[in-house]
Amino acid sequence: GSHDSFSYWVDEKSPVGPDQATAIKRLARISLVKKIMKKWSVTQNLTFKEQLEGGIRYFDLRVSSKPGEVGQEIYFIHGLFGIKVRDGLKEINTFLEQHPKEVVFLDFNHFYAMDNSHHYYLINRIRSAFGSKLCSVQCVEYVTLQYMWEKKHQVLIFYHYPLCQEYPFLWPGNKMPAPWANTTNVHKLLQFLETTLEERSRYGTFHVSQAILTPRVKTIARHLIRGLKNTLVHRNLPMILNWVKAQKPGVMGVNIITSDFVELVDFAATVIALNDLLLEEDESAT
Repeated sequence: GSHDSFSYWVDEKSPVGPDQATAIKRLARISLVKKIMKKWSVTQNLTFKEQLEGGIRYFDLRVSSKPGEVGQEIYFIHGLFGIKVRDGLKEINTFLEQHPKEVVFLDFNHFYAMDNSHHYYLINRIRSAFGSKLCSVQCVEYVTLQYMWEKKHQVLIFYHYPLCQEYPFLWPGNKMPAPWANTTNVHKLLQFLETTLEERSRYGTFHVSQAILTPRVKTIARHLIRGLKNTLVHRNLPMILNWVKAQKPGVMGVNIITSDFVELVDFAATVIALNDLLLEEDESAT
């Protein structure tokens, strides 16, 4: 999976998003501030299509209306506004049309400046984008690739908002826990990932290991111009990747792992290769 999957493009000309503190909104009236914000808001370089082609199948999505804009259009957001959600869904659906055996998880986990009418608009966009590809909520353990192929389903939507109860194709957010370390220290991050794996529910939910470092305000202040990638990600990715290589998938093991800048190392290939361990288990069992 990718963290803030949509953030490969953010609009410097747009207003600062409602996910930001009032002080930052005031500061952003200075044009240079938005340029700096962009360096810290972008966590991916690849478009949805490029991420899909590189093996990413779980997408971490944060969305917002644009306050003051007429209509109910919804945009991706991380500090600054990204592309329209409907354009992103269309791009993902095009890939799925071309690859009918591929399955994606779309996790809508943060909503800003949205009332119920915005949610209904977004949910209808999701339904019209994917139609019969949407997999309805049920026991997590039943959702095998074999099951998805038989039903011709390709998309699981996780929707962290109470309206999910009204739609059979919206999986509630509690089926996709994603504990967040909120640290700049790679050793603390790896300890957190270990601890949360030990606490993982044995059945009934998916599980996201967020292998990401989060800048503090002072981190940003000290390294304004360098940005997230050069300050935190480049230096620490090799250690994070070593942790990934040491994992085992399956019950009480890793399930979904997310990272920033997924193309900087062999992240997707390394995570995908862990599945071979399950095949080896099957072979030794038979």
